[in-house]
Amino acid sequence: MSHDDRSPTTATRPKRADARRNEVVLLDAAGAVFVRSGVEAPIRDIAAEAGVGTATIYRHFPTRADLILAVYHHQVEALAEAGAAALTESTHPHASLGRWFEQFVDFLVTKHGLAAVLQSDDPCYDPLHSYFLERIVPVCAQLLDAAATAGEIHPGQDPYELMRGVASLCAGVGTTHQYQYNARRLTGILIAGLHRSA
Repeated sequence: MSHDDRSPTTATRPKRADARRNEVVLLDAAGAVFVRSGVEAPIRDIAAEAGVGTATIYRHFPTRADLILAVYHHQVEALAEAGAAALTESTHPHASLGRWFEQFVDFLVTKHGLAAVLQSDDPCYDPLHSYFLERIVPVCAQLLDAAATAGEIHPGQDPYELMRGVASLCAGVGTTHQYQYNARRLTGILIAGLHRSA
């Protein structure tokens, strides 16, 4: 392969990285605006949050549904990656489990604005719940298994059951700091209750 043959491929790599970073900025901005104003917020508000023009958003996400789906996937992936990170940040898996569930609560609370969309008749949203479970339940299971292996909790805890319990604690919670704090506090009590006494 000649130098000329390699050049185009090499030259495109930084652009791909830049494009991905730009997309992440847009998704983070859209997520923040959705929490404050709902998923029907004007695109110009998202553009202002991201520091770009509206045309840039439409270039990446031609429809609002495209944007909503991308934000949801982006945040689910971040939650999944946080599970692995939590395990490496502490020598106590039970503490890691608690920290991850704080992030899980934040995820659930900020998704309440998506409820109407996710329950709409638009079939493009149908796979989201299954995608969420397939991606996140194994993460919770890994955290529980690590804590059980370390002798910090009793083995055999059901990750889906635990996640449903935490979701119930978050039901009806608004996005204000006080209500979000209460949901996190109650979840903390639940996770603390899993700890195995010496």
